[in-house]
Amino acid sequence: MGDEPAMNGDLNANVKTRCSATGDPVLDQRTDQWLSWDKNPKTRGQAEVLLEEGRSEELRRRFSARMTFGTAGLRAPMGAGFSFINDLTVIQTTQGLYVYLSRCFSNLGTRGVVVGFDTRGQEASGCTSERLARLTAAVLLSKDVPVLLFSTYVPTPFVAYSVKKFGAAAGVMITASHNPKEDNGYKVYWCTGAQISSPHDKEVLRCIEESEEPWSDACWDAGLADRSPLRTDPLVEVTCSYMEELKDLCFHRELNLCSPLRFVHSAFHGVGHRYVQQAFSVFGFPPPISVPEQRDPDPNFSSLRCPNPEEGHSVLELSLRLAESVSARVVLATDPDADRLAVAELLPGSDWKVFTGNELAALLGWWMFFNWRERNPPPADPSSLYMLATCVSSRILRTMAQQEGFRFEETLPGFKWIGKRVVELSSAGHQVLFAFEESIGFLCGAMAPDKDGVSAAVVMAEMSSYLQAQQLSLTQQLASIYQRYGLHVSRTSYLLCDHAPTVLRIFSRIRSYEDGSYPRSCAGHRVVCVRDVTVGYDSSQPDHRCILPVTKSSQMISFTLANSILATLRTSGTEPKIKYYSEFCAEPGEREVSRLEAELEEVTRVLVAELLEPEKNYLIGRLA
Repeated sequence: MGDEPAMNGDLNANVKTRCSATGDPVLDQRTDQWLSWDKNPKTRGQAEVLLEEGRSEELRRRFSARMTFGTAGLRAPMGAGFSFINDLTVIQTTQGLYVYLSRCFSNLGTRGVVVGFDTRGQEASGCTSERLARLTAAVLLSKDVPVLLFSTYVPTPFVAYSVKKFGAAAGVMITASHNPKEDNGYKVYWCTGAQISSPHDKEVLRCIEESEEPWSDACWDAGLADRSPLRTDPLVEVTCSYMEELKDLCFHRELNLCSPLRFVHSAFHGVGHRYVQQAFSVFGFPPPISVPEQRDPDPNFSSLRCPNPEEGHSVLELSLRLAESVSARVVLATDPDADRLAVAELLPGSDWKVFTGNELAALLGWWMFFNWRERNPPPADPSSLYMLATCVSSRILRTMAQQEGFRFEETLPGFKWIGKRVVELSSAGHQVLFAFEESIGFLCGAMAPDKDGVSAAVVMAEMSSYLQAQQLSLTQQLASIYQRYGLHVSRTSYLLCDHAPTVLRIFSRIRSYEDGSYPRSCAGHRVVCVRDVTVGYDSSQPDHRCILPVTKSSQMISFTLANSILATLRTSGTEPKIKYYSEFCAEPGEREVSRLEAELEEVTRVLVAELLEPEKNYLIGRLA
C-alpha cells in the first residue's frame, strides 16, 4: 500500500469532472471528500464505479447522510459511503469517540479503551471485523490511549464485561450481531459497561462531524497494535475471570455432574462455540454436542438463509435434526456474536417446541427468583430485588413481581436502556436478578450490564437438568408458571420496509387516523390508552406526557384495549423492519383461554391490515 498516496493524487485529479455529472453540488462535494480520504482500494473503487456509471441515487444513499446510533450502536451494510460501515467511517467514528472521551475523562491516558470483534467479513469491500477493530485501535494508539484489543474474536458481552472489570473509559465491539451477512456494526460501551445512550451518543456523533478527515497515516495502520507498547491483549485474563464469575449463576453443580440430559448447541457460524463449551464445563456439564456445519466462523453464514436464531424452526433445522440423531432433548443456539439465545425442546410425539423470547423470559425469571428464594427463605424481603424488561416485551415479570414482592421496571426497546438502568439500580444498592428483551436477549445476574447468550445458555441447561430431576420438561414448567401467574400469550412479528418516507407516512397516518387523532378502536375493542414515545404522548398520564424517554429518531406507538390487550407498532433500531407486538395477560385460573387467544389473533390481524396496510405500502412479510 506504499504507492497509495500517488494513486490518491491521480484519482483526485480526475474526480472533479466525474462528480459534476450528479448535478448535486453537495453530493459532489461529499464524493470528492470520500475519494480524497479513503485509502482502501476496494471501497474507493466502488465509489469510482458508481460515479462512472452515473448512479446518482445510489451515490446519494451512500454519501449524503451519516450513520446514527440506533438501539445497538451503528449498524449498516459494508461498502463505500458515509452511511456504510467501512475503513474510513470506522476511523472517523473512532476519532469522534476519542475527542468526546478526552473531554469526559482527564485520565483517558491511563484508563484506556477495550476493543473486540466478531467474525464478519466481506471480500468486496475488504472489510473484516478484525481489520475494523485494528483500525479502531490504531486511531486510539496514535493519540497515546492504551488499548485492550482482543487477539481473536470474542462474544459481544466480553467487551461490556471487560470495560467493567478493567475500569476502562469505554469499549468498542465491531459486530452486526444477527444481521444479514452484508452488514457490520460499531457498538460503543460507556465506562459503566452499558452501551452508550443519550446524551453520549449524540455528543459522539457531533464530535465525529468535527473530525471527519483522518488525522494521520497512523490511523490507517492496521498493524500498529502489533508494535505499540500501549496495546495489551486481555483475552486470557478476561476469559478466566468471566468463567470464574459465572459460577455465581450455578446453583446445582452436583446435580449437573450426573445429569442424563444431552444438549445440542449451534454457534450459528459465529463466535460462541469455544465459550459455550467452557461455560458448560464450569457448571459441571460435559460439552454440548455442536452442530458441525455451524460450529466454526463463516462470514457468509453458508448453512443459514438468515443468521438470526429468533427466526425459529427454519434456521434451527440442522440443530433439530442433529438433536434427534443423538437423542438430545434440548437445543441451544447462540447468535453470531453470542449475545442472544434461542432454545428448543423435544416434545412427546417427536415435535419440537421453539420457545419465544417471552416464554424463555418467563422460565428464566422464575428460575432466578426460585434460586434466590431457596437461599433467602422467608422472612427475607425481596423488595430490593429488581427484574427489568423492555416495554415491547411480555408483562410476565410484572405479574411475578406483584405476587412475589420484588420490583419490576420497563424500559425503552434496546438493551442499552436496560443496561443503563441496571447500572443506576446497582449504584443505588439494589440487586438486578434478571432482565430481558423479547428478541431473545437475556441478562441473568449482573456480571455486565448487557445481554449475554453464553451465560443464558448454561443457565438454561442447568434449569433443564434440575427440572429433569423433578421429572418435568421446560414446556411443563412453563405451563406451571402460567397456571400460577396467569397465561401470558403474545404475538410478535415484523414487515420489511427499506423506504424511510413510507415508514414516516404510515406512522403519520396512524397519528391522524380518526378526526385528526389516534384510532379509537381495534377489531371492535375500544382503545383505552395510547402511548406514543416518538412524540412523548401518553393518554394514561394526567398531563399526557410520556414517562419513558422521548425517542424522536424512531417510531413507536402502543395501544391498550378495553379487553386488556396491549399492542405496539415500532420501527427496528437495527434493521429495515416495522415490528408489531401484541399480548394478553389472563388472570390465574382463567378458563376462557381459547376465546382470549382468538381475540388476540384478530386484534393482531386488524392492527397490521388496517394500520400498516402491507399491500398498499409494499411491505414484505416475514419468511416462513
